Amino acid sequence: MEYARIAPIMGRLWSPIAAVTSHWQGKSNAQIAVAIAAASIVPDMPRVVLQIYKTNYSHDLIYNSGSFALNFLRQDQLELIKDFGLVSGRDRDKLSDVGHAPKATGSPVLDDCWGFLDCRVVNAMDGGDMTCFLGDVLDGETLSQAEPLYWRDARREIPAAWNEEWDRKISGEIEVSKQRMPNLDFKPWQPKG
Repeated sequence: MEYARIAPIMGRLWSPIAAVTSHWQGKSNAQIAVAIAAASIVPDMPRVVLQIYKTNYSHDLIYNSGSFALNFLRQDQLELIKDFGLVSGRDRDKLSDVGHAPKATGSPVLDDCWGFLDCRVVNAMDGGDMTCFLGDVLDGETLSQAEPLYWRDARREIPAAWNEEWDRKISGEIEVSKQRMPNLDFKPWQPKG
């Protein structure tokens, strides 16, 4: 298949940018995610789907804790893309200078963001290079009247150097993904706790 034929469609499937936060065994992390979707039509039983690549530090925190929080960014929070998306939590504590507090799941929620959802993982599906987590939304709130930040808008607004750094990072991750995608683990996910 020629990717150019479907690129306009695929490019519109991104959700608002969220800082995905997680906590497990005394360690917390935040990372940028754009692959999030609503996964329930029942208003009083909200669910979301979140895709996290296995090479990300957050992956094991989410997988083992069975929880995560989605902190949706505002358009004036571009700096968090660099802080949370261009460095690894393996290298530094990305939340050390950012106001946050744990919610019911233990996942940190940013004090300042467009809105948040605190989620408990109820199932997970292996995608070879990533895991698709299905989460029950336990708590959440819209904290701002501003608009959330979308990747298509952020790419136009962030400095060129950040775009170049992001492109280099993604290029390397694509190569890893090409090798891992065919290796699916069909064992059912089991919560740790």
